[in-house]
Amino acid sequence: MISVLDTDDTEQADLRGGRSPWFAAAGHPARREIGENLTCDALIVGAGITGSLVAERLTRQGLEVVIVDRELPGRGSTAASTSMLLWEIDRSLSELTEAYGFERASRAYRASLNAVTGLKSLVLQLGIACDMRDKDSLYLAAGDTARELIEEHRLRQRAGLPGDFLDHAMLLEMYGMARAGAIVSKGAADADPMQLARGLLNVSVARGARLFDGEAVTFDSAGRAVGVVMANGREIEARSVVLATGYTMPAIVHSTVQAVSSSWAIATPPQPQNVWKDGALIWENSRDYHYARTTRAGRIIIGGEDSEDIIEPEARDRVIPEKSRLLAQKLAALWPIANPDAEFRWSGTFDTTRDGLPLIGPVPGHKGVYAAYGYGGNGITFSFMAAELIGDLIAGATSPLLRDFALDRDGGSIGD
Repeated sequence: MISVLDTDDTEQADLRGGRSPWFAAAGHPARREIGENLTCDALIVGAGITGSLVAERLTRQGLEVVIVDRELPGRGSTAASTSMLLWEIDRSLSELTEAYGFERASRAYRASLNAVTGLKSLVLQLGIACDMRDKDSLYLAAGDTARELIEEHRLRQRAGLPGDFLDHAMLLEMYGMARAGAIVSKGAADADPMQLARGLLNVSVARGARLFDGEAVTFDSAGRAVGVVMANGREIEARSVVLATGYTMPAIVHSTVQAVSSSWAIATPPQPQNVWKDGALIWENSRDYHYARTTRAGRIIIGGEDSEDIIEPEARDRVIPEKSRLLAQKLAALWPIANPDAEFRWSGTFDTTRDGLPLIGPVPGHKGVYAAYGYGGNGITFSFMAAELIGDLIAGATSPLLRDFALDRDGGSIGD
């Protein structure tokens, strides 16, 4: 079957606006022009954090890997990431259990926990300098009661997941935050996403992966291998193709569970003396939650104010000043001792799924083509999971998670 990659003319500048604190230091391996037809074991389309993780996994398996990206690696959505490496999913275990049953819901949560653990181990093993730090996560009640969090904690205990429930008094004593309650959990992390992506890409190239400047235009999956025609007319023939194109979803990928959204974030000047206990990763028990983290330099990052209505790049970036003001107010309310001034302000386009789970696995109707889309607030966590699942799949193994994350799933009743 021959299919055209509908790029929607989306460029890196369309995926983010403003500037994040890690953007300036970003570097990347040199890309080459595609001057001849190529063959390889695996072609990865996209060289952001997801493509870099997939490249590391597949080169570790000894495969001959080609990576193509039409723009500078990592300068799209990766540069806008706040890189909160949470294992907790955008949809609570309670919500997922109601939609899919406890077994499937807890399987996704445990896989997410294992993914963060695996990513931390990989970074340590490879010696990638990306400011990765072990962190607790603090899941705050957003309303006047902690009743939902109590039930969530009960389900997490049943699933064997880490975490302790804190009532109002305990939360105030331990963290100085006046909310109805919270769940504090081990196992999260944070990092510099640009340094992480660059480090993984460098490792992959050192192992023999070839990185090219190129735009995939059509896919022909009818033969024994997948033929991919590039914009300059050259063709790459690969036994497997992995789509890691981030929030520029190609036309051959069809899913009814995802939607485009925008998010905004600010980063304060360094203020290590004002950081909350252990710099825990903070997020809220609400559908449109706010989230906060710190950096090694002591900056405080807070993000949120998400919108599915303001998604056009110009409109999204036009409200950066207003969204930044609102985020500064949220930071002042959450942590009054902080200096809420914004040294960095930025926006980003991202996709969410109705059930909070990623889109990972075979692209229906396109033999040998696989999707790696870590949509939602767990983007990097899901990207690691995608690399592992697709690597196993190419090696001949499978997992029930591939059914859970299938592109053509119905998404349950969540969000209806």
